[in-house]
Amino acid sequence: MPVSNELLEYQKVDAGLRKIEQEIASTEERKKYLQARKIMKAALDRLDSLDRHAAELIRLRDDLAARVEATSKGLEEYEDIDELLEGGADVGFYKKNAQTLLDRLRSVKAELNRLLGEIDKIAAEYKKLMEQGRQANKQYKENKEKADLIEQAHDGEIKALKGKLREIGKTIDPKILELYSMKRKEGIFPVVVPLTDWMCVCGVELPLLHRSELAGGNMIECEHCRRLIYKA
Repeated sequence: MPVSNELLEYQKVDAGLRKIEQEIASTEERKKYLQARKIMKAALDRLDSLDRHAAELIRLRDDLAARVEATSKGLEEYEDIDELLEGGADVGFYKKNAQTLLDRLRSVKAELNRLLGEIDKIAAEYKKLMEQGRQANKQYKENKEKADLIEQAHDGEIKALKGKLREIGKTIDPKILELYSMKRKEGIFPVVVPLTDWMCVCGVELPLLHRSELAGGNMIECEHCRRLIYKA
């Protein structure tokens, strides 16, 4: 993979573009709008989670409410207990059954109350998140407009630099340019660096095994920082 003067020139022009991009990215307006966007996304994700949780709790609430109704109807059978007893019914049997139903009713009602409390908590958090999202959306719009104006102020310069990059890029091996672009997107810069005292700019010494690979103007990838190294 050979280095070329065109590739080095490409990186030089790209450095100018990167400098402008960093200046724009470092403005308070852009930081605030990105932060507001992050808050909005987190709020929306949490709201979506709450919606699913609330739907499940409502399903459980309805199920418990049905069980309360069924148990209550079971207890209604004991309204005529006196007649049953007069007919010779087993007092112990009915008493035991009635107590079982009462215990079940208390348990189900307690669980129902717990669920209702949890639903109330979700409703309160939902309301809070909606307000946070509304405030974040307001901040997002305000600072996005300001950030856009700052970017527009550099628009001519950015277009000129990108135009130069396109022209230089036509003279570079497409595979090398694709590799360069991939590393650039990953935040690696400079991408192409000269070897100094057999060391990469990251401070890692090039192993003896790979030094011969740099002969004839070839580049190799640093095993540590993944930059492309060439011997000047």
